[in-house]
Amino acid sequence: MRGNPVKGAGYLLRGFSMLTQPGIRQFVLIPLLINILLFSGAIWLLINEFDRWVAYWMSQLPTWLSFLDFLLWPLFALLVLIVVYYGFSIVANMIAAPFNGFLSEKVELQQRGVRIADDGWKGLLTMVPRALARELSKLAYYLPRLLALLVISLIPGVNLLSPLLWFVFGAWMMAIQYCDYPMDNNKVTFRRMKELLAERNLTSLSFGAIVQMGMLIPVVNLIMMPAAVIGATLYWCEDQAQRAGC
Repeated sequence: MRGNPVKGAGYLLRGFSMLTQPGIRQFVLIPLLINILLFSGAIWLLINEFDRWVAYWMSQLPTWLSFLDFLLWPLFALLVLIVVYYGFSIVANMIAAPFNGFLSEKVELQQRGVRIADDGWKGLLTMVPRALARELSKLAYYLPRLLALLVISLIPGVNLLSPLLWFVFGAWMMAIQYCDYPMDNNKVTFRRMKELLAERNLTSLSFGAIVQMGMLIPVVNLIMMPAAVIGATLYWCEDQAQRAGC
C-alpha cells in the first residue's frame, strides 16, 4: 500500500473550500444543479416507492422460504437502496460529465497555468463526445464488478465480507469517477489512469472513501460532485501530473 490517506482526504476538503472561489464558482453552478435535481428525484422516488418495491421482491419468494422473511427483508431493502443510489449516480455523472470536465480544466488552468480547451461554449461542446465515451468506459468497468458484488452479497457465509467489499469498491470507483476528469482532459488513457491511481492506492482510496461517505450525508451530498471534481483536479495537479509525464 502506497500513498498518504491524509492527503487524499485533504484534497476533497480543499475542493469544498474552493467552491466559491473567484474564477471557479461560475463553473460549479451547472454540475451543482444537476446533482441537486437528480438526487432530489432519487429521494422522492425512494420515499414514494420504497415499500412497494421491497414488498414486490418479497412476494417473489417461494412460500417455503417465508420463515426467512425477517432475514431477507433487510437484504432486499439494501438491494433497492443500492440500485436507486448507483442508478441515479450513473445518470448524474453521464449528464454532468462535460460540465465536470470543463470545471476540472478551469481548476487546472488556475493551479498549473495549463490551458487544455477553448474558453466558452465552444470548448465545452468539444468535450461532450469525449466525455460521454469516457463515461461509457467507466460504466463497462463498473457494472460487471457491481454484479459480482451483488452475487457475493447473496452467498451465505461469504456475504459476511460484503460490507467491507462494498465500501472498498465504492471508494475505488469514486476515485476513478472523479480523478478521470483531469486525466481525460490531459489525454491520459483509461488504463493508464487506473495504473496511476493504484500507484498511490492509499491516497486514491482515502479520497474516494471520503467522497463516498459524503454522498450519504444529506445536503452535503448535493454539493459533493463539484467539490470532488475540484479535489480530484488538485490531486492530479500536485501528485499525478508529473508521474504521468504531463
